[in-house]
Amino acid sequence: MTKKIIDGNKISKKIYKKISNDVTNLKLKYKKVPTLAVIIVGEYAPSKIYVTIKRRRAEEVGMNFYLYQFNESITEEKLIKAIKKINKDKKINGLIVQLPLPKKFNTDKILSYISPEKDVDGLHPENIGKLVLNEDSLVSCTPAGIMELIHSTKTKIEGLNAVIIGRSNIVGKPVAHLLLRENATVTITHSRTKNLSKIVKNSDIVIAAVGRPNFVKGSWIKKNALVIDVGINRVEDKKSEKGYKIVGDVDFKSAVKNAKFITPVPGGVGPMTVAMLLSNTVKAFKQQNRIAD
Repeated sequence: MTKKIIDGNKISKKIYKKISNDVTNLKLKYKKVPTLAVIIVGEYAPSKIYVTIKRRRAEEVGMNFYLYQFNESITEEKLIKAIKKINKDKKINGLIVQLPLPKKFNTDKILSYISPEKDVDGLHPENIGKLVLNEDSLVSCTPAGIMELIHSTKTKIEGLNAVIIGRSNIVGKPVAHLLLRENATVTITHSRTKNLSKIVKNSDIVIAAVGRPNFVKGSWIKKNALVIDVGINRVEDKKSEKGYKIVGDVDFKSAVKNAKFITPVPGGVGPMTVAMLLSNTVKAFKQQNRIAD
């Protein structure tokens, strides 16, 4: 069974090693290193944890990391002003706004003010448009990580049927376009899709990003399909000291019996997202400094 598991922790470590080597070489040759800036608004605990992880990973590979913390009372106007100031700072190569923002903010509006050149989360309309048009761009981190996981299995994507369960702008839609780039036949499904189990059963690649614990059953999975589980759901577990456990959108125990390859939760897609964020930061640094890859 071990051969079936797509180990995101192991794959992300290889990516971090490559990034670290790139950063070291850039510092030796150009006397400067990629720099990531993160804006966080408010006191939402999970966001603070994610930012801490990003800082640690960035520093581990030798990048500079700047954190801009704002109280939830900051106005939208002042937040946009802060973004514009960072956009103009040539020392900073990548900028993200940690999501979710407090409800009073218009998230799409805020993200649209990040310079597309520094949009290492790949969420600016210009970068999304380039992805759709099959042009080079900074690609959203989780979809980019998903593709790295698929490639790690040496699966030839061309000609395969792929289903995406979930149509979000952050995961579902971008990963659909990345699969189309590699000539997969892609179906995007959602909460109103009829006969979902039949669609999944006919799919060689299944990407579950619906946000519902154990939603995809093992009986839905085609024999020897490749399954990527994006879900991170907290469910009650009285046996655990914490009182809960983390599970994906796929019922792993039943799905693993049919799948040729499958990601675990945790330890699958999750570790890849920060790795791809830092990879995007290196890419942005090279583009801004006109350095050939």
